Amino acid sequence: MKRPLGAQISHMLKDRGVDTIFGIPGVHNVEMYRGIEEAGITHVLARHEQGAGFMADGYARATGKPGVAYVITGPGLCNIMTPMGQAYSDSVPMLVMSSCLDEVAAKKGQLHQMKDQRAAAETVCDWSEEAKTAEAAYQLVDRAFGEFVTARPRPKHIQVPIAVLGAEAEYSAPKTVTPALPTAGAPQLEAIAKGLAAAKRPVFVFGGGAAHAAAEAREVLAKTKAASFTSFAGRGIAAIDDPLCFGAGLIQPESARILGTADYVVAVGTELAEVDLWRDELGHKGTFVRVDIDPPMLADLMAAPDMTVLSDAKAFLAGLAELVQGGETDWNAAEVAETRKRWKAEISADRPGIVEIADVVVDALPAGTQIFSDMTQFAYVSKETTSMDAPGRWHHPYGFGTLGYALPAAIGGKIGVGAAPVIAMAGDYGFQYTVQELGVAVELGLSLPIILWDNGKLKEIEDCMVNSQIAPNAVQALNPDFCKLAEAWGAYSAAPENLDALRAAIVKAFEAGGPTLIYVTPDIL
Repeated sequence: MKRPLGAQISHMLKDRGVDTIFGIPGVHNVEMYRGIEEAGITHVLARHEQGAGFMADGYARATGKPGVAYVITGPGLCNIMTPMGQAYSDSVPMLVMSSCLDEVAAKKGQLHQMKDQRAAAETVCDWSEEAKTAEAAYQLVDRAFGEFVTARPRPKHIQVPIAVLGAEAEYSAPKTVTPALPTAGAPQLEAIAKGLAAAKRPVFVFGGGAAHAAAEAREVLAKTKAASFTSFAGRGIAAIDDPLCFGAGLIQPESARILGTADYVVAVGTELAEVDLWRDELGHKGTFVRVDIDPPMLADLMAAPDMTVLSDAKAFLAGLAELVQGGETDWNAAEVAETRKRWKAEISADRPGIVEIADVVVDALPAGTQIFSDMTQFAYVSKETTSMDAPGRWHHPYGFGTLGYALPAAIGGKIGVGAAPVIAMAGDYGFQYTVQELGVAVELGLSLPIILWDNGKLKEIEDCMVNSQIAPNAVQALNPDFCKLAEAWGAYSAAPENLDALRAAIVKAFEAGGPTLIYVTPDIL
């Protein structure tokens, strides 16, 4: 059956398993909206394209399925580029589809015109392509969904000229893509198993790329008696009661010394990026093995690996678990426990009061809660000091580090997981980047607690200025009455005056029939 291409694309996405699209319609992309309801897809109207992008990101992180967003030509695409950059840095599968002008070289002064829209988008995503025909659009959609399951997942952008979107087109059924990720070879696995057997102080470093392999990772750790570290994105891979896990302590300066005592280090699914280490070197001196699905990571000479393995983390760890034998190492559980306790005390001393408040918040969460946090000191402390019982449940703008992430991403995550619990954590300044998306949560009746940490300033930046011997400047702004602001949208609000009241407010918010802003200041202690 022939339909306008925009409608056909929606049907194709539905056949690909897409049930939700986030976006904003405009005069240039109306044909994309012709087929959404007919295809049986739910459309979530964001208040800003940046919010739509973060919602798609949060949906993808919470569900494991690609997040999809529709935006218009020009400013619509520009507005979603920040979420695309965030999804790129954090390996999130997201498909952004936009309209584009039919001709930009010979005709100037058009509505939403850019010099090179496709190229602009390509700077913040895996690839950006223009589909000039219906067949090209279908092929690019297939390519995007295929790569989501056969390579490192990252955002893609497809733009379609306005005239092509409105032209009649035959339907193209989506192709079935069988996941075919690279796997480690037997000789590599055998060599690593032999190295681990001979090691006295083996260490595994797990990143977000190994989050889907927690069971296999835990089996390997139990057999090898190896110590472990995780990146923030990898928290929860090691068992929460693993006595030899140093947790997300890579950013602690002392971790370099500890890793320097290891004689065999295996890093799985981690970039070992600046935001993982906050130093130039991992600190290892013994044999170093690096395992990753992304070839560029294996070509990173900074860490100077002795062996590189191109493999999916799950396949690698499953194969290794079959080969390693039980044994003893020189690691001491009391040493690890004392180190973690000392690190938490140091973090608390550096940012007084936050640890105590964060502990109450995290302890009040129902089992399996998905947490979405923003760039704020409350989140920094929380994710540094909190252990997770499973990976993939604390979502943060790790790499790109954008403000305004938590609220819209939590909305997207909540839409994706339905009745399962979701919470957002934001700071007073970053919250105002995307506060308008609170209207979406109210419209949809989402039971979503929002912890709003208000220290009245850009405290992290102020601290940075002071540490750099710069007189603090431009770090304070006039804040609204956040509780009244939330209520103006029809949301609930609470301003607990002590920790017991904070715990009660969180419990109540999960049971509410809409979002609840929970206003927290340092004075709560």
